[in-house]
Amino acid sequence: MTNFETVVIEKVDKVAILKFNRPEQLNAMNRQMMDEIIEAIDLINCDEDVCVAMICGEGRAFMAGADIKEYGSQTNEEFIAFQQKGKRLYESIENSSKPWIAAVDGFALGGGLEIALSCDMLVASDQSKMGLPEVFLSLIPGGGGTQRLIQKIGINRVKEMLFFGAQYNAKELNNWGIINRVFSNNSFMDEALTFASKLSRRSAQSITQLKRLANLSTTTLDFNQRIEDEAQTVKDLFLQDEAQAAIQNFIKKSEK
Repeated sequence: MTNFETVVIEKVDKVAILKFNRPEQLNAMNRQMMDEIIEAIDLINCDEDVCVAMICGEGRAFMAGADIKEYGSQTNEEFIAFQQKGKRLYESIENSSKPWIAAVDGFALGGGLEIALSCDMLVASDQSKMGLPEVFLSLIPGGGGTQRLIQKIGINRVKEMLFFGAQYNAKELNNWGIINRVFSNNSFMDEALTFASKLSRRSAQSITQLKRLANLSTTTLDFNQRIEDEAQTVKDLFLQDEAQAAIQNFIKKSEK
């Protein structure tokens, strides 16, 4: 795969791991890093051998948001381009046919949390801290944080996180429904990889359709249309060889 300076791609069986690699800067994202993340996501999405993708960070952080020194020195044109590329980054995760898991160990702040929110699932170590602190800069989250967060938790919690800009621990956010699993810091990557590997053994065609339909439920499309889409999808899958073979295999095992 392509050699990058600010990110690393690793593969373990059918799981691709995208690792942010600016540990001295707590993996804060500058323009180069954003470009490399987008390219890495595209490579993973196009890799037919990959069933599940996982994002993590090197060192003490998942990602501590944007690189403020570079962010604050941007021209208007550079700022607009940065925001547009960010939109592509988040959407390339959401619109992928593969499931993406954010594996947060340490800080996930600002744009780092927004990347995690764009993933299908989020696992975290018990030492993690997450938040959207943009209000302290007289700004707001600009990478979908105000909208994706409401898809995960209730609006009162969303407003608390946005208005106060505070950092929250993994236990709190697990109770709120943002985090799927909390693992021990001492064994975090092993447990996160086990979680991802288990998912990689599920039917890829089923997972692709499940992701699409689950995401569809957050849109304004009429409920009856979504139900019809679900019915048509299960019919299409049922008629395919993979499902027929799995059904027959189940029947044979149950008869023993």
